[in-house]
Amino acid sequence: MSKTFEIIERVGISNESNSDAVKKVVMEANTEGGVSWFEVVEQRGRVTQDEKIEYQVTVKIGRKINA
Repeated sequence: MSKTFEIIERVGISNESNSDAVKKVVMEANTEGGVSWFEVVEQRGRVTQDEKIEYQVTVKIGRKINA
């Protein structure tokens, strides 16, 4: 029996931390279908106009698809 997966790429954003941004984006994707794995491919941040830090992560998410 073969297994087939799809990979989606999403960007998560948080004002708390990189790990919070990852958790938010992965859990949101999980509501659409079972997440099998994820890979953080990029981390970055920015300073907002009101001098707050915004954490941003790009995440690849693997989900099993029914074939």
